[in-house]
This record gives sequence, C-alpha cells and structure tokens, in this order.
Amino acid sequence: MTTTTTTQEAAQQPSTNIWTIDAVRNLGATTDIETAGAILGIGRSKSYELAKSGEFPVRVLRIGRRYVVPTPSILALLGVE
Repeated sequence: MTTTTTTQEAAQQPSTNIWTIDAVRNLGATTDIETAGAILGIGRSKSYELAKSGEFPVRVLRIGRRYVVPTPSILALLGVE
C-alpha cells in the first residue's frame, strides 16, 4: 500500500530539515527570512515580527516587499567564519 502526501498535509507537518554548517554555506549569498529563522530556531511569524521591528538576531535587508538575510551574517552568529 502506498501513501501519498498532499501539499496541504505537507504544510501541516513540522519541518524536519536539519541545518548543518555546509547546508547554510550552500544557500548562496542571501536567504529569505523564513529560512534564516528556521536555521536559528525561530518560527515563521516570529521571524517576520522580529524583522519588522529591527530585532532579528542578524542583519536583515529589505528589498522591495521582501526581507533577505546575508548568509555570512548567519554563519558569524553561529561562530563559523
């Protein structure tokens, strides 16, 4: 018997993504606020709340309507490089 997961079901499941230093390095120059929050153990809503108030733990750039986070800032906070 095969089971299929719908997009809605997948969205309701907790993220099991484990962020390694290599995975963070492979993100590129910047990442979105949700991914940065996940790396730091901060939920999506709280990440946006902290970014809007200027209290996100690393530098956040506002580009149009998007928030992006420089990957080197995340690595520095984690004590890498």
